[in-house]
Formats: sequence, structure tokens, C-alpha cells
Amino acid sequence: MSLAAFQSRLDFALDPFQLSACQALDEGRGVLVAAPTGAGKTVVAEYAVHLAMSTKKAKVFYTAPIKALSNQKFQELVEVYGPDAVGLLTGDTNINSRARIVVMTTEVLRNMLYADSDLLPGLQFVIMDEVHYLADRFRGAVWEEIIIHLPDTVRLVSLSATVSNAEEFGDWLQTVRGDTAVIVSEDRP
Repeated sequence: MSLAAFQSRLDFALDPFQLSACQALDEGRGVLVAAPTGAGKTVVAEYAVHLAMSTKKAKVFYTAPIKALSNQKFQELVEVYGPDAVGLLTGDTNINSRARIVVMTTEVLRNMLYADSDLLPGLQFVIMDEVHYLADRFRGAVWEEIIIHLPDTVRLVSLSATVSNAEEFGDWLQTVRGDTAVIVSEDRP
């Protein structure tokens, strides 16, 4: 029923890869979604947010690699869920950090995990936008540390336009995080 409610808010039909990813989330699985820029990967992240907000007291963290993307996503989520439901944590910004939806840079989440932050209880989903940064020789360890150290109860929603070895990466996620669906679309919009 939750997917139908989510779809009713959209003014377009879900593409097959979006539908597969959303159904995997409904089944309690994590997902890795690899699709070209502009193909609609963000819809899968939005569905994870929808699921968290449909569950009493559940929280979702949306991570992005740079502050500009974090700020943009924060504004988009505020438009949908209102300013009381959404927070923003970057290196120099702290807005409503106890919200049920918190957008942050990846480094902020890594630091929260190491500090055993009191913001972690109730966390149901972590969305890792631009997860291909895992391959970055300077910052990739941050993504890896998050993936490894997240509590087992948290489902990971990984999004990338440029991950070239999605199946291998998915196998690793399966080993480290448990049941993970790998959804690949090569259709360019």
C-alpha cells in the first residue's frame, strides 16, 4: 500500500528500474541503483524517505558528497515535508539536527558513527548519493567506513550514475550489509 500511496503523489509512472528498487525496499532489502544522470535514481531515495516517514519515529539520513548538493536536497525535502521534519548538517551548518529527515555531508555521518551520536537511534535508512565516491583515493575511505560501520538494522540506499562495476560492488555490499538488490539501468533519458 505504501508504494501505491507514493506513486499517487507523482505525476509520472515509475520506470522499471525505479519500480524494482522500490519493491526491493518494500521487501526489507537495501539497494544499489546504478543509472545514468537524469534517469530518476532520486525517486528511489524519495521512496525511502516516504517509507521512513510512514513509520512512527523512524529516521532517514540523506548523505551527499558536497555541501552544495546537501543544501539543494535539504531545500527540496523541506518543500515536501516542511521545515520541522527536515534537518541539515554540514561542516558549518546545523539546522534541526533532531529532525526525522536529516541531510548531511558524508563526513558528518562518518563522524556521527564514530562518536556513537545520540542522533542514530531510530535510523531506518541511509541514502548515499554519489556512492561511486567510494573509489576516490582521497575520500573513498569515508564511504567505506560508513557502509561497514552502520548498524545492521539500517538499510542502505546507494545511488550512482558512474559506478562501473555495479555487480561486483553489489556483491561486496551483500557481504558487508546483507540483502542488497543491485538495480542497473543503462537507458538514458
